[in-house]
Amino acid sequence: MSSAETNVAALERVVRCIAQTAVENEAHFSALDSVVGDGDFGFSLARGFEKVLAEFDTLDRSSASTFLKRVAVIITSRCGGTSGPIWGTAFLRAGAAAAELESLGPAQVVVLLRAAFNGIAQRGGASLGDKTLLDALGPFIDCFEQEAVGNATPPLVALERAAEVADRAARATSELVAKRGRAAYTGERSRGSVDPGATALALMAKSLCTALRGASAA
Repeated sequence: MSSAETNVAALERVVRCIAQTAVENEAHFSALDSVVGDGDFGFSLARGFEKVLAEFDTLDRSSASTFLKRVAVIITSRCGGTSGPIWGTAFLRAGAAAAELESLGPAQVVVLLRAAFNGIAQRGGASLGDKTLLDALGPFIDCFEQEAVGNATPPLVALERAAEVADRAARATSELVAKRGRAAYTGERSRGSVDPGATALALMAKSLCTALRGASAA
């Protein structure tokens, strides 16, 4: 198997796990969104990733970049509300960054993640502390980079530690006041509830750890 094929195979596992987590937790994510939002986050996200799973076997796998960009197109076109543009941009920017990479080791994964982070921030006009999924994604990336790249921690262990950090960060969004999205209109009333996007990101990271750990033990 060529390095390009290996890169795509690794991304396939990640994307499939993210998609399955979104679909399986539709009701949970919508319930979280209904506290101060319009309650459609879980529904919107599930419809997009549901389509990704439906077309999964036919997606163009000629390169990691092409694969991620195709996922981005599906999400953008199928997710309702702001989820389509935000999550679609994340995959699109990661896909663009992947075109510049020849391998997909920990350092390269960080490049893709930071491209996704910056894309989300630019598209949504959000920053850390605005009570969005960035508040979980940012700490996740920082931890993974420190562990896997800085400390040379085995990638799966680094991922598990980063997932724990993301989970804590997502829970901590309950202390923040929303500054972006529908929840921003509620002002102080948004304090006391976790951000659905950050929670989804943390749960996706945790699910990915479980899936990869199971695969490595098989």
